[in-house]
Amino acid sequence: MMAHFAKIGENNIVDEVIVVHNNVLLDDNDVEQESLGASFCFDLLGGNWVQTSYNRNIRKHFAGKGFTFDEERDAFIPPQPYPSWTLNEDTCLWDSPVPYPEEGVHEWDEDNQEWVELSWTE
Repeated sequence: MMAHFAKIGENNIVDEVIVVHNNVLLDDNDVEQESLGASFCFDLLGGNWVQTSYNRNIRKHFAGKGFTFDEERDAFIPPQPYPSWTLNEDTCLWDSPVPYPEEGVHEWDEDNQEWVELSWTE
């Protein structure tokens, strides 16, 4: 099994995510301890490391480069896609000012604050 750790840089922005073997997390009683994994990463590469999970078992989302680690929420938050979008406190995702349409494929038009349906040509 493998564990994933995010290196937290300036302004709590994720600089990188690495994979380590779960064995480095095991204490003397064979219980996983995040602190042991973080120490392993620090000893190997320096910096501040926080565990993340593909399954989103911890910290809301799997960390990616450019995500923010919010210590207060204990969550990884993706970059804000547009200035008008607001952070949803429950999901730690960004909500558009207008809900996404139920049909079709759309992209956000920040200047007009609306979803624009994409048209496909053959």
